[in-house]
Amino acid sequence: QVQLVESGGGLVQPGGSLRLSCAASRFTLDYYDIGWFRQAPGKEREGVSCISRSDGRTYYADSVKGRFTISRDNAKNTVYLQMNSLKPEDTAVYYCATDPFRRCLGSSWTDFGSWGQGTQVTVSS
Repeated sequence: QVQLVESGGGLVQPGGSLRLSCAASRFTLDYYDIGWFRQAPGKEREGVSCISRSDGRTYYADSVKGRFTISRDNAKNTVYLQMNSLKPEDTAVYYCATDPFRRCLGSSWTDFGSWGQGTQVTVSS
């Protein structure tokens, strides 16, 4: 059974940075496309970013393009989300997710079937 554990969230001032980590256990992460989505209180889930298993191609929502960077370290079985120039509207619980039957391209990343417990990101002065 796929298990994902997110970490790295916290409280940061606007303009600050955080790096989220997504550690995988019970499966080899580099065999899967891995996505990040977020959910703020009272709002729907929003796909943030995704990284392809096959060629490492990366994808971003328009709302984070140019500010967030997704990457993977297969040796550590971990995917990262580097978040720079954070804004108050980035405040949400962030989840990493995967699905053996879905890919970054052509899928809604919020539809990936397995995700972790999430990590809270709060951007506030």
